[in-house]
Amino acid sequence: MADEQMADDWERVVAPAPAPVIPGAPARPLDAVDRDILRILQTDGRASIRSVAERVHVSRANAYARINRLIDDGVIRGFSARVNHERAGHGASAYITLRIVQNSWRTVREQLQALPGAAHIALVSGDFDVLLLVHTPDNRTLRELVLTKLQAIPEVLSTRTLLVFEETDLDPDRLDPGR
Repeated sequence: MADEQMADDWERVVAPAPAPVIPGAPARPLDAVDRDILRILQTDGRASIRSVAERVHVSRANAYARINRLIDDGVIRGFSARVNHERAGHGASAYITLRIVQNSWRTVREQLQALPGAAHIALVSGDFDVLLLVHTPDNRTLRELVLTKLQAIPEVLSTRTLLVFEETDLDPDRLDPGR
């Protein structure tokens, strides 16, 4: 039994590198089993293949093949931990809106990705162009990030900082309207 559990844990840890997603390629439709697998992995990214297979009522080989297909198709982009940023030493969080020079998105995105504490970057429509989520140790560090690093990017025309007072991760089940 110990060897079997070890093999199952090994499957979980050694996932193949995702194949490059071909831009514009049509996505394969997801069936109910695929959606259930996604829901399980969103709730517990460390779930073993055996556990996933049992919960969706398919063989381990089928579950493994489906997860690999979801990775290869770019549906699953990776696995991560949900972090309480305050307890992890990042007591200040903020959404920062940016207006940028037209057609500079790729350049700006590269520079934003390199910022310490950058957690999420989105190109959006509306009154501003980019929405950036950052987590920093404190307000002083946040201030330096905005006034020194962000405003030093030549393509950034203006910023607006929205402090996060409290945040709540939503249950992954809410993401599937078919549920």
